[in-house]
Amino acid sequence: MAIDYTNTTNLTNNANLKTSTNLTKDSSTATNPKAILGKDDFMHLLLTELQYQDPTDPMDSAKILTQTSELATLESASNTNKALENLTKQLGSSANLTAVSAIGKMGSLGNNTITLSKDKSNTFEIYFAHDIQTGEVNIKDNNGNIVKTLELQPQKGGVLSFNWDGTDNSGNKMPEGSYSIDANYSDGQTGNFTTAYGAYPIESVKFDKGEALLKMGSNYYPLSKIQEIYQ
Repeated sequence: MAIDYTNTTNLTNNANLKTSTNLTKDSSTATNPKAILGKDDFMHLLLTELQYQDPTDPMDSAKILTQTSELATLESASNTNKALENLTKQLGSSANLTAVSAIGKMGSLGNNTITLSKDKSNTFEIYFAHDIQTGEVNIKDNNGNIVKTLELQPQKGGVLSFNWDGTDNSGNKMPEGSYSIDANYSDGQTGNFTTAYGAYPIESVKFDKGEALLKMGSNYYPLSKIQEIYQ
């Protein structure tokens, strides 16, 4: 905002103005060490300018109205910023409540693919909602062809970890890239089931620098990475 200092400059030899300026500077340094001017500071400057104007050459009333209007605009902008800050905090709190309410539900990452990388461990997890009596995990290429089958042994259901050595069923090394993973299994009593990589129960929520992280399997994922939450 522009303030006309022409009149006050003409009075720089006035002792009272020097004293007032020094007091203002000392006060600002004490209360505002970063020297950031707000609407109250500009109002103080305007009043000081009016107080020490030259009586024989008073300030133009139009200029006073302009500066007053600019002060009102500055105050309005300041209030808008405060309202936006409060809204941001409320939205953040709402997102956190949403994350907490997701505990106990299922969360999906939106795909069932892993990336096969050279000389890296290709460990993945699959959630089984029922106990396993028989079954198999199928690893498929981009064309949907099964390249590797991992036999399932009888065991309790839950989040189970698997490691793929990167070879197909014939022992040939597969090229790097994306592969989808799903599983078919039976509990030996109630029937057959299917499941896939990328969908897990949401066990807990932790907050890191204000961001909600949901535990799915043995990993924590930000809420933005989860594509679907369902019962």
